[in-house]
Amino acid sequence: MRLAQPSSGWHIAAMVLALVARRSTETNLALAAAAPRGLDCRLLTPEQALLQLGPGDAALCRLDVLPTLDGVDDGLWSLGSLEAAGVRVLNPASALLAAHDKLLTARLLRRAGLSHPHTQVVHAGDPLPHVALPVVVKPRFGSWGRDVVRCDDELQLRRHVRSLESKAWFRSHGALLQELVQPQGRDLRIIVAGGSAVGAISRIAPPGEWRTNVSLGAVRLPVEPPPDACALAVACAAAAGADLLGVDLLPDGDGGHTVVELNGAVDFTHEYSLGVDPYVAAMWQLARVALGCPTLEVARPQRRALPALLEG
Repeated sequence: MRLAQPSSGWHIAAMVLALVARRSTETNLALAAAAPRGLDCRLLTPEQALLQLGPGDAALCRLDVLPTLDGVDDGLWSLGSLEAAGVRVLNPASALLAAHDKLLTARLLRRAGLSHPHTQVVHAGDPLPHVALPVVVKPRFGSWGRDVVRCDDELQLRRHVRSLESKAWFRSHGALLQELVQPQGRDLRIIVAGGSAVGAISRIAPPGEWRTNVSLGAVRLPVEPPPDACALAVACAAAAGADLLGVDLLPDGDGGHTVVELNGAVDFTHEYSLGVDPYVAAMWQLARVALGCPTLEVARPQRRALPALLEG
């Protein structure tokens, strides 16, 4: 699958498309710099968005999981107020929670009939539910592969869950026990924007590591994602109601894929290109959604320096 670059010459009526976030990450800066010409794209905190946006503007929510793994960045409260003020909100609170809260992810994907490992939750002090081993234990609100542990037998599982009692995130939300998808040393991440796959990468785990997080040493390789994997990723975004989403897929051994993670504030790089700069492709699609247009042709964006996001 390759993306066709839209033709030039279409000018967007004056409007603001804000990326609402707590951090000026490389991805947030690159997305803002890739906005179509004529679109006033800003990086704003939730508080700034409430002061600066009004009817006819749009906001893409990029609030991430807290570094403490016990919830989402402060600011979801602002999205309802923005909608009430006439601002079109992309990645609304319900979509972010569907992606960030992995228990909600599991329930949502199961209801939509999309392939996902069997998932249960265990809270501090609760007896362990019956699970098929091996099992993956992970935080409900997790990222970067942190505190994700594989347990191959019941004794290892009991000891690990007991050790989690010192973790604030476990005391607040419990932990997920998720069926292990047999590792094959690689995964596939697909970026979906505005209902289209706009980027993809394969991540290869380092020797001796079953997880494919780049933060744990995995390397990225360009990939031509199969159509069925792209269709699965797009279906996940639709089920979550997300306008910009990262979908992590694992090969299932039968030629298909299983969804393991949804990423509501997904980070990605130029390596994800499917023939077009992935940031440009994503912003074209998001501008189309923000304007309520079935199709959108825009001039190639002017690259520009952006100020760092102001906190508070």
